[in-house]
Amino acid sequence: MPMDRFFIAPFDDKSGLQRNVKPFMITDEAFASLNNAYAWRGRIRKRFGSRWLDNTQDLTRLRVNVGTTNNTGALSGTVPAMAGAIGQMFSIGQNFFTVNALGTPANLLIDGTATTATFNTSTGSFVFTGSAATTAVYWYPALPVMGMATFQNAIIDDEPLIAFDTIYAYQYNGGWERIDGEVTPGAATWTGSNSQFFWFTTWVGVDASNYVLFVTNFNETEPNFMRFLFNNNWDNFQPLISSGSSLYMNAARILVPFKNRLLAFNIWEGNSDGTGNIQYANRMRYSGPSNVSPLGMNAWDQDTQQNGSGLDCPTMEAIVTVEFVKDRLIVFLEESTWEIVYTGNQQAPFAWQQINTELGVESTFSVVPFDKVAIGVGNVGVMACTGTNVERIDEKIPDEVFKIHNSDAGIERVYGIRDYSVEMVYWTFPDETASSAFPFPNRVLVYNYKNGTWSFNDDSFTAFGYFQPTPNGIRWNSTTITWDDDETWDSGYLQALFRQVAAGNQQGWTFIIDPEVPINAASLQITDITITSPGSNIITITSINHNLRQGDYIYFDGITGSGNLTLLNGKIFPVLGDTASTPNSFTILYQDLSGTIIAGTYRGGGTLARVSNPQLLSKQYNFYMQQGRNSYVSKVDFLVDRTQFGQIQIDFFVSTADNSMLADSNDISGTGSLLGTGTLETFPYATIPFEQNASQLWHPYYLQADGEFIQLNMQLNDTQMRSVQVRESQFQLHSMIFHTTPTSARLQ
Repeated sequence: MPMDRFFIAPFDDKSGLQRNVKPFMITDEAFASLNNAYAWRGRIRKRFGSRWLDNTQDLTRLRVNVGTTNNTGALSGTVPAMAGAIGQMFSIGQNFFTVNALGTPANLLIDGTATTATFNTSTGSFVFTGSAATTAVYWYPALPVMGMATFQNAIIDDEPLIAFDTIYAYQYNGGWERIDGEVTPGAATWTGSNSQFFWFTTWVGVDASNYVLFVTNFNETEPNFMRFLFNNNWDNFQPLISSGSSLYMNAARILVPFKNRLLAFNIWEGNSDGTGNIQYANRMRYSGPSNVSPLGMNAWDQDTQQNGSGLDCPTMEAIVTVEFVKDRLIVFLEESTWEIVYTGNQQAPFAWQQINTELGVESTFSVVPFDKVAIGVGNVGVMACTGTNVERIDEKIPDEVFKIHNSDAGIERVYGIRDYSVEMVYWTFPDETASSAFPFPNRVLVYNYKNGTWSFNDDSFTAFGYFQPTPNGIRWNSTTITWDDDETWDSGYLQALFRQVAAGNQQGWTFIIDPEVPINAASLQITDITITSPGSNIITITSINHNLRQGDYIYFDGITGSGNLTLLNGKIFPVLGDTASTPNSFTILYQDLSGTIIAGTYRGGGTLARVSNPQLLSKQYNFYMQQGRNSYVSKVDFLVDRTQFGQIQIDFFVSTADNSMLADSNDISGTGSLLGTGTLETFPYATIPFEQNASQLWHPYYLQADGEFIQLNMQLNDTQMRSVQVRESQFQLHSMIFHTTPTSARLQ
């Protein structure tokens, strides 16, 4: 009997993740699960990768210059503003010194050359002797990245990138350097939790020609209030809002320019010393008109005619965030959406107008702007506001927003950004597995706004921003982009001043999000390595706030130490055991064919990179449902991009059971039908010469599947996950052809 053939392609607006109906009812091109892959321009593509913001570990991490060694390689001093902690690090040139123990003082792990390297974690004092002479010494606080600001300036297409952790601000200039200049003492440091992110906006200062960065982290107990940055110096920003009652605005959730005034939303008001603070969560305050500087003494004073004042939204909901839709300022509250309307009357320049009574946004940094719409994450869905209406756009995945972790400030941690080059939106968020021990985001919701498709990535980012690299672009000696990579060397991502998405994580690492890179950059520091039981090869890895879960795979690099500890470098291991109670450590098992026993002492410098597993769970196919017949599938042809070493495993399920037929076929108690390894290679077959130069390859997968439905499950198996070559390979699926025939009527 001749086989029927069914062509599945393109992967466009009918594709992506779809969970609003059962898997047999979704469209042929859709997927019941799509993780670490996404639909893009007619094909399914492996998730975006990442690379360091600069070429070396010391340049890509947020750091503080604490001095320079003398001509004998010695330096002593104290780190600023805070005491030490396990997981921090120092660097002198390319030598790293890791804080792996508390002490008064304690010896640091030495990766390189030094006679003395100690750190008092109680007082913050350090001592180095015998290291590299006349070399800058940097300290790495290893705090979470809490904001990445693009500071607008007069130079076109070359805006500086400024990053924040919970205490310090940094500017990138061929490496991160702390901005420690301050007009008011203490203004160069902040206080706040790891969920109080920084809102920032560029606006005028005393003169119209001034470029001033206004910053707030919405901490009502911050002793230095809000800040502004001008001429590389920080100063306090504490507007007087009532001269008659000596009342000040000490904190705000949002600062934004609108109609030649600076507006503040969700306000804390109190005394000049920060005491007596009262929150007005539904209040908006505005500064004087364009001829009055927002930094002027009376610019916000409601008791002075034609200067600033306040206006409460007529609801008791809290203001969460704002965004522009063309010339309209949309204000999102918890469960409703409003607009600040400009009246043109200088005595009462603004008014509130309600747009939607039931849909709002819960996460301040989730809103992503478009020309005709603003999209944000609310408590009942992903919302899009056109300026006239608000509606959900996540109908294909209606339940996923409810899986965002609500406790432990989970809602505040949702952070979104638009990637213009690939026409995607990314939201980082903590899922339902998060806890007080693991509060940081561990997943990314991916939205293709051109075709309306969805997917997820496994990753840990705390904040996003935009970055334009220096005029040199990516250098040939890059340690994260090599000639062996699948990177396209004429890609826009490698060009100077190309606007790219930057990200930071919970350990103060920063990177570039790059869809052309097939791997994740190293983003976790190895603080210590210990052999749990000598001879067992069970190894405990200390990495503070690693945010990894059992079953995650990680790639080791940069480890220095005695014995054969460096054998871990360049290898991939799964995380063993439940890490729910061990947020700062996890275990792995080292195994090789030779039976090597790992032993030695760790000296530092090691890094970890997450290894992502693309997973594509297809529709439950039956091309004969209308005939009331079961389906037999003998073969599926896959059109994939050619790679050098890539592969993926194809498994399948029959009917609506979730039994792995591939596993059952190779189990003596299973079906007894040997189906092989299920491996789909994306590299050319040696026996087919023409494939060596082809850009796409048709490769078959043979199966013997008969049932009510046939569902494919494509993902890397354990062997493939441990392969460095597979890790470094792209995966792009263009189409599938099912070879099928109808079989028995149902229930027979």
